[in-house]
Amino acid sequence: MQTLLIANRGEIACRIARTARAMGIRTVAVYSDADADALHVHGADSAIHIGGSMPAESYLNIDALIVAARRCGADAIHPGYGFLSENAAFAAACRNAGITFVGPSPEAIAAMGSKAAAKQRAATAGVPTAPASYGPMRDDAQWQASAETLGYPLLVKAVAGGGGRGMRRVDQPEALAAALASARREAQIAFGDDALLLEKLIEDGRHIEIQIVADAHGHLVHLGERDCSTQRRRQKIIEEAPSPVLSAALRERMGQDAIAVARAVGYCGAGTVEFIVDPQMRHYFLEMNTRIQVEHPVTELITGIDLVEWQLRIADGEPLPLAQDAIRFRGHAIEARLYAEDPYAGFAPQTGRIARLRPDAAACGTTIRIDAGVREGDLVTSHYDPLLAKVIAHGATREEAIRKLACALEDVAPLGMSHNGAFLRALVADDLFRKAAITTATLDSWSPESHPLLQPPAVPSELWALAATCFALGQGNGHRPPSVSAFEWRVATERDVRRLGLRQVDADTVAVTDGGVTTTVHRVAQTADTVIYRIDGLQRRCAIAIDGNVVHLSHHGGSLRFERQLPPYVDRTSAKQRGLQAPLSGTVAQVLVQPGDRVTAGQPLVCVEAMKMEVWLSAQADATVRAIHTAQGQNVDRHALLVELEFDTTEA
Repeated sequence: MQTLLIANRGEIACRIARTARAMGIRTVAVYSDADADALHVHGADSAIHIGGSMPAESYLNIDALIVAARRCGADAIHPGYGFLSENAAFAAACRNAGITFVGPSPEAIAAMGSKAAAKQRAATAGVPTAPASYGPMRDDAQWQASAETLGYPLLVKAVAGGGGRGMRRVDQPEALAAALASARREAQIAFGDDALLLEKLIEDGRHIEIQIVADAHGHLVHLGERDCSTQRRRQKIIEEAPSPVLSAALRERMGQDAIAVARAVGYCGAGTVEFIVDPQMRHYFLEMNTRIQVEHPVTELITGIDLVEWQLRIADGEPLPLAQDAIRFRGHAIEARLYAEDPYAGFAPQTGRIARLRPDAAACGTTIRIDAGVREGDLVTSHYDPLLAKVIAHGATREEAIRKLACALEDVAPLGMSHNGAFLRALVADDLFRKAAITTATLDSWSPESHPLLQPPAVPSELWALAATCFALGQGNGHRPPSVSAFEWRVATERDVRRLGLRQVDADTVAVTDGGVTTTVHRVAQTADTVIYRIDGLQRRCAIAIDGNVVHLSHHGGSLRFERQLPPYVDRTSAKQRGLQAPLSGTVAQVLVQPGDRVTAGQPLVCVEAMKMEVWLSAQADATVRAIHTAQGQNVDRHALLVELEFDTTEA
């Protein structure tokens, strides 16, 4: 292997390139219109444009990728994860073009690509599987009959699915039809195949996956398990290795079952066999992912094995470097996925520009690993998955790994846009997580009303005062004459607005009055990205980014945005809502109305899909549709106007 084309983007493309370069392999990045200046493009030896911003025009375009590989002389393609990584047609196209596909054969991918076929193969190999109904079903009556046989609750799953796409939980018979329609719609968009199956839901289970690796010489090993139970809507949030709940005996049984599943399809390469473990510690096969996983770094940290290096060597025909009895496990590793999403607004995906990101800022030494797919100054769009970075900690014990992860999440915190960093930091400090008591159902049972981790944390008065001080001591003192030492500003966060009185004491000290309480802030030192300040003799350090009338400050792993509002002030809550705006960045799944239609209060008009959830937007009152500003399949940013409405009365 001389030249490797990486058919992916973001952090996994950067991560693959690092290992390939270390092995002396030239790397080629591919990029869409939206990714022309992306981090993975600049990190490769060369790069080639493959199409438009929508994935179907670029990263999902098999012909464009094969043409790109030929143009740059690549003799191998690594698909990463997602996109075409589990697409048998892509693997076959590589083989037909004489290009090495870094992954299993098209036949193995096809065998495991169908959840129904994979379950049947696993059962034939003697591996326990969760009860399921594979279909095909001719009508709703057959679906209802199969569901009654399995029993509720159950899961509707896309047969060609992966990563939780096209999956819906159903608790009652009357909810089945809507779940089937929704899952079909998402599966067709995501995989081009709307075939479904029903599976009995294992409640309060643990999601355990086994990493396997096989070569072309008949050698096959497992590298232990990863516990991925901390998830929301079947989207993994935190993963760890080893599992804190598995016994040595169960670990060995599951490892051997994973190997049996892989042998059943003549597997070659790295792959992951996923299981669900019920409260009685009985395990059931779910599916096999025929690719490298997002969470593979935790396995690498406890084994000392570079999985991408093993993939590349196996693709070159080399045997496995280690036999099963030579694989050793050391300590504990935990990975947290840092997403551009707002945990306090239903985990809605976010867009925006990253004002500050220091992936090398973690103060916990070499036992912290940051796999980032973005850099400071990058614009996060709605075109792709909102994963910003993975923060991975390794320790001698689970407790040590948790402590280091919490430290790293605070140090790395990106500024400039909403993300889940503060939520992650609070989650790993939660008693349930520390006691390893979180199951696949735990986070979905939480609501903002029932759990404090889903409530936006209060902004300390100290940070209001620090933000005002940063404004006041900025270059040229902003919008006040240099001779004026006392003044008032209106400062706003995402959820609050305050009038702050300021009095400059000296060149580095400001007294800030907030609600009758005065705090004196002394600026000790300030750089482009850090401010050191002192209040009442207590000195602290805070990450900072300043953009005109906006100051971003870090707080417990999160990013706080303070905006200095200049007169005339605009009360955004007073204007009547005259249309429907996208509540989150995502893809328009359905538009049910046309211009001129009459709609009634509560009538669903538009559906926006993002991160495995569908959000329906309804009319607030009786109205007439004036205009439609979107279409099915279109990517939209948060707050984008989708439908204009003319209400019947001024009270709407």
